[in-house]
Amino acid sequence: MLLSIIRSHGADIGTVLMYILSILIIIFLVNPLHECAHGFVAYKLGDRTAKNMGRLTLNPMAHLDYFGAIMMLIVGFGWAKPVPINPRNFKNPKVGMAISALAGPVSNFLAAIAGGLIYNIINTILIKQGDLIYIHGTLYMSADYDPGILKYIFLFLTFFIFINICLAVFNLIPIPPLDGSKILMMFLPDRIIFKLQQYELYFAIGLFVLIGMGGVSEILTPIENWFYNGIIDLTSLPFSWAW
Repeated sequence: MLLSIIRSHGADIGTVLMYILSILIIIFLVNPLHECAHGFVAYKLGDRTAKNMGRLTLNPMAHLDYFGAIMMLIVGFGWAKPVPINPRNFKNPKVGMAISALAGPVSNFLAAIAGGLIYNIINTILIKQGDLIYIHGTLYMSADYDPGILKYIFLFLTFFIFINICLAVFNLIPIPPLDGSKILMMFLPDRIIFKLQQYELYFAIGLFVLIGMGGVSEILTPIENWFYNGIIDLTSLPFSWAW
């Protein structure tokens, strides 16, 4: 993704820096939240594994996977160290795993919503001032007004929101070892779950191959765009009075 940003925006170093900054924020703030959400929900459902291993923390170093972080920076897709969860500690292992798995993508959606609120707060202030407004990638400004750093603030927020949506949607794919597979397993018989877990490594390799070929992006991009537009519109509702 970094290379595509560079190609599409040419020598605009500001845009590239905003993309890198958004990725770093996600690596050191949002990814720990994602993993901690898995462990916290599991803890509340009766599994103390993550807590006992010191993983119920927002300290980024406890969750950082260096290769996953590099991948996220370069291609916009990466991962942190998975939080350990023992389904045997749940009263209902399938339901407990599904709810714990869902907590991670939900945390990314919440981060995207937080970014959307900030995006719309800034927009509302600018509308009230009558100076400029940023709408879905286009900056509209009054005559002789220099937007300066505001353009890059909006770019940062756009990257931050969209990448969080991408991570949430991707993780909900029902293919092992992604979170979506654990949600799917809640509805499957044990013999099929065993087979899926047995071939998890092969599923992961196949998923990487599809990502490299661009097949996953072609399928997910329309869904991600729909969520992005929906979150921007949803988070604009509290500020609709300014329009």
